[in-house]
Amino acid sequence: MLYTAYEWQRRLSAPARTTSALTARALEGLPAPLAALPGPRRVRALCQIVAGARPTHDRPDWGIDSVPVDGVETEVYQRPALSTPFATVLHFAKPAVSGQPQVLVVGPMSGHFATLLRPTVRTLLADHDVYVVDWHNARDIPAVEGRFGLDEYIDHVLAALRHLGPDTHVLAVCQPAPLVLAAVAVLAADGDPAQPRSLTLMAGPVDTRVNPNRVNSTADRRPLSFYERFLTSPVPARYAGAGRRVYPGVAQLTAFMSMNPRRHLKAHVGLYRALVTGDAQKAASTREFYDEYGAVMDVPAEFYLETLQRVFMEHDLPRGTFTWRGRPVDPAAIRDTALLTVEGAQDDLCSPGQTEAAHGLCTGIPPERRRHHLQDGVGHYGVFAGSRWETGIYPVVREFIADQEVARPEAVVR
Repeated sequence: MLYTAYEWQRRLSAPARTTSALTARALEGLPAPLAALPGPRRVRALCQIVAGARPTHDRPDWGIDSVPVDGVETEVYQRPALSTPFATVLHFAKPAVSGQPQVLVVGPMSGHFATLLRPTVRTLLADHDVYVVDWHNARDIPAVEGRFGLDEYIDHVLAALRHLGPDTHVLAVCQPAPLVLAAVAVLAADGDPAQPRSLTLMAGPVDTRVNPNRVNSTADRRPLSFYERFLTSPVPARYAGAGRRVYPGVAQLTAFMSMNPRRHLKAHVGLYRALVTGDAQKAASTREFYDEYGAVMDVPAEFYLETLQRVFMEHDLPRGTFTWRGRPVDPAAIRDTALLTVEGAQDDLCSPGQTEAAHGLCTGIPPERRRHHLQDGVGHYGVFAGSRWETGIYPVVREFIADQEVARPEAVVR
């Protein structure tokens, strides 16, 4: 019913959006004296907002064609390094540059495409050879490809690390922090040469019992069966993934926006005023953010429900009961991978302390190869995007990775 309701809402609202777009276009074509009057400007601004007020399932383009490297603008080419029905490991190759540390970025599968990490990737590219796990939209993955839960997510991280080799630094942003930590623990327990040189966990729910927030309390408020019944739905027949049960991206988008409706209302009021006054730069910036924010992907139901149960409800990893493919996972097995955790002091999705908890689990890593950074003045998204990411957090990440390039433990060198 959830997906059906969304489809009907999309179809019923389509005429209003189309009419608004046509009206805005007609008003833009008015002669200059008329177009400049307050009335037409206000109506045009309102119509432009209504026309764009809808989620999409279209993956945005990364839009990274070049980056400055040592003051020189350098071309960037996207190349698939590894592919499965569920994800593609993208290489942001810079043929003109060599010798930079290799970084694998693992983003969340939480209703948005990996392109939400565009600012993170763009910044990293100046000093690193970057690969990104680009997750696919579940509604486009045929049901015959099978299930996708936490085990399969960890499988993908393991495959990417083994493909890239031991000279890799892995950076997990938000939701995958405990899963990437588990993957590295599996490699460490096996003495696998693909163990990464360093692991950076950014604003991720390693232990949500620490400093619990509204998101954490909401997860515990109802039984798992409630979320399965009311928040997952089969993909309709018109899509390639027909029959696959998913957590619709629209549901996650609605949940995110309902957490802080005043902020989003204020942003749209600001957009309206910018359109009316002709502040093209501000309007474009706000539109760009919401175009990205409104591009949603459906999440496999197994992954959504297992994340709720094992990460947010039962806290398997910090309680020592986490398993992968039925095998116990112990982060204390990690000895040869350095650890950096990063948090935002004003993060209302992943409270301070929840990511730092990884240090208490990774007791096998020497203290001198572990570091924690708490960034003042930033919320969740500010940890990996925006001015504080650029000037406060990224220098810490860059320095940490560079330090591990210089000093490698003897176990890894062997």
